[in-house]
Amino acid sequence: MNTGYATILSKYLVWLDTLGFGKSLINGCRMRITAFFEWLEEQQIQSISQLTYNTLHNYYKHLETRPNKVFKGRLLGVMQINKSMEAVDKLLEFLHQYGMENAPVPTNFRMKINKDERVLQFDILTQDEIKTLYNSIPNTYLRKYSFKERQAKQYELKLIFALFYGCGLRRSEGYNLQLQDIDFDKKTVFVRQGKYYKDRIVPMSSGVYTMLQDYVYNFRNTLKLKHSRLFISDIDTARVRLKYLQKACDDEQIKAKRLTLHTLRHSIATHLLQNGMSIENIALFLGHSSLESTQLYTHLL
Repeated sequence: MNTGYATILSKYLVWLDTLGFGKSLINGCRMRITAFFEWLEEQQIQSISQLTYNTLHNYYKHLETRPNKVFKGRLLGVMQINKSMEAVDKLLEFLHQYGMENAPVPTNFRMKINKDERVLQFDILTQDEIKTLYNSIPNTYLRKYSFKERQAKQYELKLIFALFYGCGLRRSEGYNLQLQDIDFDKKTVFVRQGKYYKDRIVPMSSGVYTMLQDYVYNFRNTLKLKHSRLFISDIDTARVRLKYLQKACDDEQIKAKRLTLHTLRHSIATHLLQNGMSIENIALFLGHSSLESTQLYTHLL
């Protein structure tokens, strides 16, 4: 990336931070605008002043055919394309606010999300499969690890189920939780700066309450760490732990599913719906800004 683009990117990220955008969104914009600037350079567009509406349209078309770097053999998903264009539109807004009057206006190029196709992409665990996975935790990391090392890994696996399934948190929400966000007296979890920068309070079930008390008092508080997050390791390590548990689980149906932290969130939403909770209450629980997002789960049933 040339110096001009690097300078713009740096100022753009500071601008987002000044507006109060969360860290996860800012990091996402950094990644997406870096890809955008690199594409511009490949098109021999070396200056932001050369940006035109036609260039932006071509980039949108490029995203539609760009290979997915994570999942080989696939194209970018609709959500990924839309998030990339949201970041570009925010960049255009930034350029106008900083006096670049000739910059194109935000494009609002977005792909329409087909709800039925999106639902088909969800892999949902049944309630029995959740129990099977959770009950498999004591059988993980039995080889090549001391009791202390094994205990730490198993405790974090239990925390994953408490937060991403039991509380239905998003990946960044769970990872950013601090010790002070857990209120055992009120049996609540305080989520700071969730999606769309909204705070919310999530109630703990009796099972989550027991798991978090065990984790905090019998494990987390016994460690001397330089941070106050609940998770002792990074979020990528948590994802690896979940994949390890999936492989160690003696259930071929579970092994065949695409298991992620977000799969646990999709699963609890579906189970709450199955158990009779209203769409409105599930939306509040998940932190959805509109019922439209929550209604996707009705398609699964």
